[in-house]
Amino acid sequence: MPLDEELTAWLRLTLTPGLTSERVRRLLSAFGEPQAALSASATALSPHLPPSVAAELKRGVADEAIDAVAAWLQEPGNHVVTLADQHYPQQLLQVPDPPPLLYVKGNAELLRRPALAIVGSRNASAQGVANAEAFARILSESGLTIISGLALGIDAAAHRGALAGSGSSVAVLGTGADIVYPARNRALAHELAERGLLLSEFPLATRPLAGNFPRRNRIISGLALGCLVVEAAAESGSLITARLANEQGREVFAIPGSIHSPLAKGCHALIKQGAKLVESARDVLEELRWPVDVPPANVAGDTPTDTRARRVLDALGQDVCDRDTLAARSGFSAAEISVLLTQLELEGAVVTLPGGMIQRIYR
Repeated sequence: MPLDEELTAWLRLTLTPGLTSERVRRLLSAFGEPQAALSASATALSPHLPPSVAAELKRGVADEAIDAVAAWLQEPGNHVVTLADQHYPQQLLQVPDPPPLLYVKGNAELLRRPALAIVGSRNASAQGVANAEAFARILSESGLTIISGLALGIDAAAHRGALAGSGSSVAVLGTGADIVYPARNRALAHELAERGLLLSEFPLATRPLAGNFPRRNRIISGLALGCLVVEAAAESGSLITARLANEQGREVFAIPGSIHSPLAKGCHALIKQGAKLVESARDVLEELRWPVDVPPANVAGDTPTDTRARRVLDALGQDVCDRDTLAARSGFSAAEISVLLTQLELEGAVVTLPGGMIQRIYR
């Protein structure tokens, strides 16, 4: 089915090589609408665009690119939302660089609902994954849509937790909306398309280029009332999202961790810079002045009934520990420690990290 003239004009504008979102908005400010910008002379375009980009605009976009979008729009749940669309998310209009056009797949109504961003390390710890899922589920139950980036680790855990609650989740992609990246999250992406939303500012068929992911972070933070960083190393890309959230006037939250954990360094830096330290989803809701209907967090976690297993957990404490040290602290032999740790792993109370280190898991 052919697209209407207005949407076709938006697509021709945004698909022009070199025409960044900032330049598109500059043209819209000067000419009022995409059709007028497309029909403007080279002379009229010259104050607003470099000559090479103006030449690309006058050359025009291949019809095949427009036809590809038209075919994509025939699939159930697929939409294109422009800056002129009444469904364009109001939160994004408040950021300095809103994308002129969004490709969305799923429940577009989620763009109009209050949301919280949850981000963190791709190489997350088991405790970080558990925290992300738990926070996202409770916040979803409280009526907030969870925004993240579909990456491995914390992002994926946040999406899963949100979908497990009564609310939903939005994944902001660093690829075209017709590409799932990483491939390991394909099943999760399909579930989000069915029960949540996939969103991208990038044209269809855009591959996962490294520069796209920091750029999409402004949308993750821009769609949300605040941004929660669960785990982040000192140089984590999640800190870019937190910085953008702060610049956009959003609340920034961070979960503290062990002083010995590299994945806590980024969160601790954020807290030093003024991010809100949170220990439970309740802390986030109270800071947002959102209705709170959740019990206070049980920070003690599940305690095994087996006294020998409890003794191992007491010896382990909150930081990671190797088996030999754990045996020395607890007084058990190496063989006994091995058996008890297997029991605790089956109960989900501990996890063995790369290198054989043991970490306690709180849920």
